[in-house]
Amino acid sequence: MDRRFAVLLAALWWGSLTTIGFLVVPLLFANLPTPAMAGGMAAKLFAAQTWVSMACGLLLLLLSRSKQSQTLSQWAQVAIIFITLGLLTALLNQFAVAPRIVARENLRLWHSVGSVMYLVQWLCAGIVLWKLAPNSPQPD
Repeated sequence: MDRRFAVLLAALWWGSLTTIGFLVVPLLFANLPTPAMAGGMAAKLFAAQTWVSMACGLLLLLLSRSKQSQTLSQWAQVAIIFITLGLLTALLNQFAVAPRIVARENLRLWHSVGSVMYLVQWLCAGIVLWKLAPNSPQPD
């Protein structure tokens, strides 16, 4: 049961990052009247996404411990590195990079840094999901 819940959490994490970053935010910039309006709404969505990432990542870390002992579950031995890296990039993006983007401080640089960090978080969540997902049966 814990493994299934972990797969659902990883899918929620990766899916929400994918939806916000690669679908919703580009649609905002394509459809809202001004880039400033789209940017303000995107900032709110990315802030909400940070909390989704934090909840999923922390719950995954809690589930990584085996109930019978204090050792890591087999799936967590590799995934824990990517969970931690994903959480770290989410926090840094929200609390170090985003305020500089909102303040329009060297916008090109900080937007690029934020985009790369979002991509790193997306890749981390994808790797965690990949490591957790059960192998599909092989055809005969």
